Amino acid sequence: MMRQMRLLGMYNAFKTSMESFKSETMTTDQFVGWLISNEWDDRCNRIIERLIRQASFRYKASLEEVNYTLDRGLDRNLLERLAELSFIKESKDLFITGSSGTGKSYIATALGYRACQKGLKVLYVNTARLMGQLKMAKAKGNILQELKKIERMDLLIMDDFGMQPFDAGARMNLMDIIEDRYGKKTTLITSQVPVKDWYDVIGEKTIADAVLDRIVHQAIRIELYGDSLRKLQKKR
Repeated sequence: MMRQMRLLGMYNAFKTSMESFKSETMTTDQFVGWLISNEWDDRCNRIIERLIRQASFRYKASLEEVNYTLDRGLDRNLLERLAELSFIKESKDLFITGSSGTGKSYIATALGYRACQKGLKVLYVNTARLMGQLKMAKAKGNILQELKKIERMDLLIMDDFGMQPFDAGARMNLMDIIEDRYGKKTTLITSQVPVKDWYDVIGEKTIADAVLDRIVHQAIRIELYGDSLRKLQKKR
């Protein structure tokens, strides 16, 4: 009956108790409380697993494994503050810029994992690929549904921003995404292109002004520098 009602955490705990005679060492209240606690933990873990799966991360990353020993402009105090996720609760945006291999995507992904572990909805996307998907969605007539899905995310991670120039359609889609999320949700952008050059990346001045005016002034910035971590690892 526990399995049929999908009380899987409770079922596994009860099964364990039968095999280890654990229930004999507890009072009735303690045993019931233990079963409920296991069910609660199981449900929380399943929610986290679903959020991580839906986020579509490229790989697993952890803030505990971030390397602070290398000189790359990474402020440990700032990152540990960001790990508390108050910037998401305050709907502040975050930019991580730097040359290839300095750890931008890893840090962004690690923050995304932390957000999922706290029950927040996250979406990780490659910016150019996202624009291509939205272009296809517009051709199929379901772009509004896709934009609504993006708008609902507590944290949107746009990786490799500016790797490809924006065409007219991509500029309008970017404008819609930023407009929908401005002041309500957090957008995290990683880019090899310095923020001062994003006007040129976006292209059309009017739209670039509208987009950047909404995100640049209140955003938190991390600017990384130095050699590629991938090259250093290969040398080692």
